[in-house]
Amino acid sequence: MEKFDTNAIHDRLAESYPMQHRWHNRFHLEMPFGLINDPNGLAWFDGAYHIFYQWNPLGCEHKHKSWAHTVTRDFIHYTLPELSMWPDDEHDKDGCYSGCGTVDNGALRVLYTCNRKDGDVRIPAQRFGTLQPDGTVKKEEIIIPDRPAGITGHFRDPYLFSRHGHRYIVLGAQRAENETGTVLIYEEQADGWHNRGEIQTRLGDFGYMWECPNLLQFGSYDVLMFCPQGLPERDFDRQNIYQSGYIAGHLSLDSMDMVQHTKFQELDHGFDFYAPQTFVHEGRHILLGWMGMPDKDDEYPTKEQGWMYSLTMPRELRLRQGHIYSRPVREMRDLRVLETAVEIEDTSVSKLVRPLFQGSEILLNIELGEARNVRLTLAFGLEQVTFTYDRDEQVMTIDRNGMHKGGRGIRRFKLFVDTQLSLELFVDRSAIEAFFQHGEEAASMLVFPEKNILPELRLTAADPLDGVTGTIWSLDSFKYQADC
Repeated sequence: MEKFDTNAIHDRLAESYPMQHRWHNRFHLEMPFGLINDPNGLAWFDGAYHIFYQWNPLGCEHKHKSWAHTVTRDFIHYTLPELSMWPDDEHDKDGCYSGCGTVDNGALRVLYTCNRKDGDVRIPAQRFGTLQPDGTVKKEEIIIPDRPAGITGHFRDPYLFSRHGHRYIVLGAQRAENETGTVLIYEEQADGWHNRGEIQTRLGDFGYMWECPNLLQFGSYDVLMFCPQGLPERDFDRQNIYQSGYIAGHLSLDSMDMVQHTKFQELDHGFDFYAPQTFVHEGRHILLGWMGMPDKDDEYPTKEQGWMYSLTMPRELRLRQGHIYSRPVREMRDLRVLETAVEIEDTSVSKLVRPLFQGSEILLNIELGEARNVRLTLAFGLEQVTFTYDRDEQVMTIDRNGMHKGGRGIRRFKLFVDTQLSLELFVDRSAIEAFFQHGEEAASMLVFPEKNILPELRLTAADPLDGVTGTIWSLDSFKYQADC
């Protein structure tokens, strides 16, 4: 096991804020050094939101997986992140992997996967811990000491949910027989946690591993979120190396069947989105995702600066007719610098150009009229990212090939638009999150402009548009302080 000097790590963190590099984002959670990935342990506790996430404080490799922790009351002001849990015993010596949070008997508890390897054999254990007043997690009971029969060592990412006064866990897994992905359910009983078996779906053999499952309730509907690995790319979906999505239906715990569920639908069509986790507070389903992608580390040039990846902005989810809509939580509006607002109200226009700020929110409603093709460009000097909507094909195309550094590529997905195209864009220093048709679809991506230059918004159409209305705001930064 690697030696963790927690005092030195916390001293370095305290000295690193505010983060100075021009690629460090203003309103996305990230770390001044090391590699972050999956959000973990999301919970409302003691009057505040607690956010944990995977962090390697010792480098930019997928090693030494630890948990960082920050607290916020408003998604604007955050405590200085700290190292909360790290691999330091025989059970998790090869990493404190992902898990969830819950409030139990007046304490914030986390449930995570201990990763231990004996040679080439992976021994995953599921373990509880309790957040202490000093911000560390006290590791406690192991409730599932190893994988069940018929499952490989890829058995991880527990997520707690409750039904009818009973507690259950969903876990991502891989079948040993044919190395295909699945999700298992464990039920808490008087003598411990017992395996109820796989959730049956109509998906068949759907990738070789299902990571990071979440089980949510929206009224009478159940939503199983998970991240399948190994799906083939298609014309208008599954275009990332790994996916993040969901099926919506009705979970029967008696038959262990997801009844009458929808097709698998992606949560985000961008380049950099994975391992989302959700929690519920005051009726809101709030999601955070990892702005990154496994096995794509070479696409992120911040590695040369000593840090990698971000988290998404917090999003609120709603389910409508079996489809999840997502938009940034309403608290993000408090970042708007109101006096900077630029109002847009143009009629019969085919071209629009507006300068943007160091951090911008762009809200646009485009009345298409006779236009069949609309292009929106985020220009960073000679570099650019384009969003092109083809009305005839009903396809949105995102093209990142105009950037010189970092990942490139094209993403295409179906988007039905009748007469008005709605776009909401959040442009940070190196992160872009886009929401289409009031959150019907979303796309997240990281970009790394070569030059330190303010971006510009350009809108063009081959035929005159009936009108373009909207607002552009400068967005303030998250505030980090000793307490929230």
